Amino acid sequence: MRFRVDAVITALALAAGLLTGSAAIAQEPADSDAIARGKYVFDAAGCYGCHTDEKSKGAPLAGGRALKTPFGTFYGPNITPDPEHGIGGWTLEDFTRALRQGIAPDGSAFYPVFPYTSFTGMTDADVANLWAYLRSVDPVAEPSKDHDIGFPFSMRWLNSVWQSLYFEAGRFDAYEPPPGVATDDVAAWRRGGYLVHALTHCGECHTPRGILGAKDETLSLAGNADGPDGDPAPNITPDPATGIGDWSVGDITTYLQIGMLPDGDFAGSAMAEVIKNSTGKMTDADRRAIAIYVHSLAPIEHRVARKK
Repeated sequence: MRFRVDAVITALALAAGLLTGSAAIAQEPADSDAIARGKYVFDAAGCYGCHTDEKSKGAPLAGGRALKTPFGTFYGPNITPDPEHGIGGWTLEDFTRALRQGIAPDGSAFYPVFPYTSFTGMTDADVANLWAYLRSVDPVAEPSKDHDIGFPFSMRWLNSVWQSLYFEAGRFDAYEPPPGVATDDVAAWRRGGYLVHALTHCGECHTPRGILGAKDETLSLAGNADGPDGDPAPNITPDPATGIGDWSVGDITTYLQIGMLPDGDFAGSAMAEVIKNSTGKMTDADRRAIAIYVHSLAPIEHRVARKK
């Protein structure tokens, strides 16, 4: 479930400028349980795909993954613990502020291709565990590529203006489920809401955007004609005509695990990558939680045309 800076505010999970030239800061190693939990968060958030240039056989998380947008091409940065080229000089506080506020250690605002607009809803535990995992991976001394973006978008101070207009930091709250959710499924529904809106950030790809890339929340998850690599991201609300209203909870769960659609076809393009690197690695319980949540949404009629 994943983008353009219209739709771009999608895939670059920890993206666009997560760099520092500061010296490494000595920190106590995390315990193995925290690292294991962090690896799960890492997979669910789709960090690998955005920060690894697989096409060029780049080292894991060393950056270089290109994302073409109407504003230019952005490159996922190095997020290994290398002190010079990665995030080895960051603290947990730096990392938390990046995820939740979209602010770099030097105080500058990130480009909104980095989906901090969703990650702001992450729990303290998930942020800390993700940090523990990232500190455990092999450092790679590979410089991050400079973004290839033109004027005026190359002026980073404009990101602060964007944030003042379109971004509000805050934890995710699932509130109460709609009447159709069974009592036994309420906990799963709440978990699914957190996964959809915060950790797996589905709305970053499946919600249409305005001219400056702000999501149109009146059409949340109703599809985006300008999705990853310019491909459309479909309507995933339960609308019977334009969405997935004829999918069951089981259909959605199976799709998230192996990419198979109810008609026997399989996911392609960006979603195939998401299933490979993210949802396919999640637990059955979490995939079902996402399915329960999505299946409970109010249907939104919004047809997303496929490109010829």
